[in-house]
Amino acid sequence: MDPVELNIFASRLEAVCDEMGAMLRNAAFSPNIRDRLDFSCAVFDAQGELSAQAAHIPVHLGSMAFAMAGIVSGITWRPGDMVVLNDPFLGGTHLPDVTLIAPLFIETELTAFVVNRAHHADIGANAPGSMPVSSSLEEEGRVIPPCHLMREGVLDREQLQWLSGHNRNPGESAGDFSAQISANRCGLLRLEQMIDEWGRGSYLFGLIALNDYGEKLSLEAISIVPDGDYRFEDVMDDDGQGTLDIPICVGLTVQKGRVVVDFSGTAEQVPGNINCPFSVAAAAVYYVFRCLMPPQTPACAGTFRPIQLQAPEGSLLNARRPAAVAAGNVETSSRVVDAVLGALAQVLPAFIPAASHGSMNNLAMGSDQAGNRWDYYETIGGGMGAGGAGGGLSGRQTHMTNTLNTPIEVVENRFPLRVIRYALRRGSGGAGRRAGGDGLIREFEFLSPAEVSLLTERRRHRPWGIDGGSPGLSGRNLLDGEPLPGKASLQVKEGQRLIIETPGGGGWGLKESQSE
Repeated sequence: MDPVELNIFASRLEAVCDEMGAMLRNAAFSPNIRDRLDFSCAVFDAQGELSAQAAHIPVHLGSMAFAMAGIVSGITWRPGDMVVLNDPFLGGTHLPDVTLIAPLFIETELTAFVVNRAHHADIGANAPGSMPVSSSLEEEGRVIPPCHLMREGVLDREQLQWLSGHNRNPGESAGDFSAQISANRCGLLRLEQMIDEWGRGSYLFGLIALNDYGEKLSLEAISIVPDGDYRFEDVMDDDGQGTLDIPICVGLTVQKGRVVVDFSGTAEQVPGNINCPFSVAAAAVYYVFRCLMPPQTPACAGTFRPIQLQAPEGSLLNARRPAAVAAGNVETSSRVVDAVLGALAQVLPAFIPAASHGSMNNLAMGSDQAGNRWDYYETIGGGMGAGGAGGGLSGRQTHMTNTLNTPIEVVENRFPLRVIRYALRRGSGGAGRRAGGDGLIREFEFLSPAEVSLLTERRRHRPWGIDGGSPGLSGRNLLDGEPLPGKASLQVKEGQRLIIETPGGGGWGLKESQSE
């Protein structure tokens, strides 16, 4: 392919993923998918290798890219099938993220897969929001092994009933599954049209060219890192079960544009739910190195060929079943990003930003009371780390998430909640030649009794600065003004107020007054 053809080919594939995302958003029932956009869409080849993805959520997409080949190879596929799963130890992330896979057959030949992954606020956990302060996988909800939701175009209604029927809002849950089915149907239609135009042989040749191009750009980008060995250590605050200051260690061995990322020295898996399946750790690593690459780099399997990953089995980043993992996807993945960035900052301080707020500041709440059954989940932004190109942005979702906030109007219309305050946390960003971004303050008043789960980080350890920049402020959780732990499960009464103050980002460089 000449460069123009290759660019058109890549753009057409990305457009398939974008249209799938638009369909999923518009058809979804829950605020979590429709308003927060907590979903991702991608196209894979017949072997389960990544071909394209939309600019959705890095932790979803990277983990799918790492593990999809192993999933699809164990299933006998027929036209019209759709397989659903959420098992974190089979390439998932955590149980609320449910994946739906559909094969595309061209001239009776399996040619591609379209895939979407969406976060369901209720996946059957006892705690509303299905993000409990858990110590085992079974506490976190319903584990869905790979199973057919559709067989040869026919919906398995018993399977759909099993997936959604026992949730707090079964109609909303079933609606979200239907939206995922619609998104895959849209992707199959658009991808089939594209392959019909190009021809199956030309399409497959295009994938080879695209992967080779992605590998070339990846090698060039990583080559800016001088050959050598670099190490960095960061820590998780706690696991919610009494284990504190849990280390994440990373070693980077760089040679001629290729890198081995080794997490030896990282803590063993812990009783709490900050453990990661290896696919989540891989997603964080892929994200960091993708950030070094130029914007035109395709999101395909070839782009990640120069990156090798190692993590001891049974460690925090390669946990064994049935370890609890609900917060590993959201919190530990964020710290893996910090650790890899910290290692790169030793030799590329002008290119690498300071630590961002380092937490998705997870808030899940709801009620099982008769006549008042509801559940809600959201992540809350914070301060972005500053870098050599500019100061950190304030009040942003950073790194491994790419969701929106839920609008106040939606929160107050759908749930017995009143949003008292939603503001920037002024002064929480770290000082420096470039200041870190400020965190957020989000304050809720409960209009009826509820159960609340908090899974938050950077409450004990501040986001670090770079090259003399100051760290950002750590976050705080408060109930009626009294401090709460970073990870907590609590019952609240009508009229009580919950305040989440998220961390600021680290600063970059010494101020001129400091350097004189």
